[in-house]
Amino acid sequence: MRPKRYIVWSTDEVDLDDPFQRKWYIKQVLTYGRAEDIAALDWDEIESLLPELDLPRHIKAMWEAYFNAAK
Repeated sequence: MRPKRYIVWSTDEVDLDDPFQRKWYIKQVLTYGRAEDIAALDWDEIESLLPELDLPRHIKAMWEAYFNAAK
């Protein structure tokens, strides 16, 4: 897939079938994406990958609070 430039600027293509690239892309979207970009992600996948994602502390804390409140 061709990512939006404000999300990924280091490459023109991301292979979302590759688990490493997919996890990296989700991290990029959660960090730099707009609301519509985040809304397009699989929320169950975000929740399952969250412990592994090296997100900025404030972004990770927000997602952890969101998923904890949803339970």
